[in-house]
Amino acid sequence: MPHLVLSLILYFSFCNRQDSRQPPPEGSGGSTPSPYEHIFAQHPNYISDGFDFPVGKPDAKNYYNAQKFGKNTHLGDDWNGRGGGNTDLGDPVYTVANGYVSEASDLGGGWGNVIRIVHKTPGVSWPYVESLYAHCDKMLVKKGDWVLRGAKIGTIGNNNGMYYAHLHLELRHTPDLPLGQGYSRDTSGYLDPTDFIRKHRPKK
Repeated sequence: MPHLVLSLILYFSFCNRQDSRQPPPEGSGGSTPSPYEHIFAQHPNYISDGFDFPVGKPDAKNYYNAQKFGKNTHLGDDWNGRGGGNTDLGDPVYTVANGYVSEASDLGGGWGNVIRIVHKTPGVSWPYVESLYAHCDKMLVKKGDWVLRGAKIGTIGNNNGMYYAHLHLELRHTPDLPLGQGYSRDTSGYLDPTDFIRKHRPKK
């Protein structure tokens, strides 16, 4: 029994550390410049010009949001094909905006293959937004790649059968946050993906 109590204490202590996300206040004076400032200065053609949906481009045609941001403390959106089950396994995943691939790797656990892309977002409340695409079956980009909005970056997966196939999408206004758990009452640093995309569509 003492071993069980100690294990529980250590587990909850770890979870609390994972969820302690306190980004610096927006526009705070004296803050350290983002490491992405120099990167994007060298690649101005990849600055964001608007956001599209990551499936059924550009408007998520034939897909639905099965678990929205905030539902059950969900920190992202879960996109499923309208056919249900694994009918969308292997379907294309597209980058929501121009940007820089900051990570593309198998992170194991409940995440599987994860792609993270940083977007420089002039005219938005935050200078950078990060998009995260989880449970991918295939990853077609690597860290350091540059992508344009609508580029195919991977395919929808099911994390080796752990779930029915779907795309877990997160948007974060603080790039490079710890991976997290995908669920939390603390939404510091996170954005409602569908709401943000709808409000920042490309100008026609």
